[in-house]
Amino acid sequence: MRHPTRLIGLVMDREELYARIDRRVELMIPAGALEQVRAADRAGASATARAAVGFAELLDGDVEAMKRRTRNYARRQLTWMRKLAAVELIDVTGRSPDEVAAALQ
Repeated sequence: MRHPTRLIGLVMDREELYARIDRRVELMIPAGALEQVRAADRAGASATARAAVGFAELLDGDVEAMKRRTRNYARRQLTWMRKLAAVELIDVTGRSPDEVAAALQ
């Protein structure tokens, strides 16, 4: 990097992360995610939009597949992040945002 940069990676217990992902997906459905995906499909969504995590799964009506694909994506992100040189990993499991912020100082 051109300038001194502090890289922070937020991590948490994998089981808790996956549970949070599942809850988030479950909240997206009644909030209208399925209708948004169908509308985008009817409007001719771009290939980029169609590649978004969950797009195809929601079109198929497979919420469990959307959860699974999202968990897999999160796992790949963690793998990528851990390979970054000099990344500081901060475990946020069971910590409030204020506690996490304090750990960064």
